[in-house]
Amino acid sequence: MGWPQAAGLGLMPRRNWMMLAALSGFLAVAVGAFATHGIKDPVAKDWLKTGAQYEFMHTMATFASAAFMQMGGLRARFAPAFFLPGTVLFSGSLYALALGAPHWVGMITPMGGLLFLVGWLILAWSAMDIDHAVRSAVAQAHLERVP
Repeated sequence: MGWPQAAGLGLMPRRNWMMLAALSGFLAVAVGAFATHGIKDPVAKDWLKTGAQYEFMHTMATFASAAFMQMGGLRARFAPAFFLPGTVLFSGSLYALALGAPHWVGMITPMGGLLFLVGWLILAWSAMDIDHAVRSAVAQAHLERVP
């Protein structure tokens, strides 16, 4: 079954991106708690906390992408395809370093950061369409109810 382009964020249905974002948020909280309560090494603790912060930020950015779409910024559907893989590369490499991975794994971290930046540029680009004449059904219904 094919999905209408507006129903998904990029190549997958929106519910898949939202489910992945929710699982990413869960992981970010779990790693943050582990960093606070389960790690003694200050460098490893810092890597875990930084990874968890960036993972959580980009989890919220994925949810924001759906909100952008509801307000007419349909190009936002492409941002999660950069935010979530960016989380895997950026945060995942920091988590791996904290758990003893070789230092060359740190070369992966900036690639994740680059994906984050692309995602944010896509959101900025999509914001140009918010509140234009072409509105999503949800936004249009809301505006019709406002006196």
